[in-house]
Amino acid sequence: MSALNIKKGSTKHSAYNLRPQFSDVIERHTLAVIVDNEPGVLARVIGLFSGRGYNIDSLTVAEVDHTGHMSRITIVTTGTPQVIEQIKAQLGRIVPVHEVHDLTVEGRSVERELALLKVSGEGDKRVEALRLADIFRANVVDSTLDSFVFEITGTPEKVDAFAELMRPLGLSDIARTGVAALPRG
Repeated sequence: MSALNIKKGSTKHSAYNLRPQFSDVIERHTLAVIVDNEPGVLARVIGLFSGRGYNIDSLTVAEVDHTGHMSRITIVTTGTPQVIEQIKAQLGRIVPVHEVHDLTVEGRSVERELALLKVSGEGDKRVEALRLADIFRANVVDSTLDSFVFEITGTPEKVDAFAELMRPLGLSDIARTGVAALPRG
């Protein structure tokens, strides 16, 4: 057999085909967008997502520079690498957008979410809810004879895990802030 023969089932690769192969893998990305704090900016950013059929898993907005009137929009979204790159490029073209950071690819970041959970129950269920709250470092911020309201801060996964454990104990309502994130270091 000569060195030029190709084994059955192998693929041919050309030295001229240097473009990277695109991935169909859906990835979760956290984007931090610095914008002017003015009316209509959030609507334009959200319009970019909805107009193209992109989903937003989490969204938080707050003014971060009072003197410069700048806000930070933190968006958690999912998509293929090509879709994420397209989102970032389109966000960067919106006029009041100053910076777009993909915290997922720029290095390690800190992500936290705040949630309030109302748990209604009696007897052993109340005791178990308090025990689990202690394990998760959740605080009781309201208490009646029939229910507790717990406050928990942590990663979205931690909040999800706490909520799932509270469901059989009488979870009746939940409010979540969405992800706030900053790069480490």
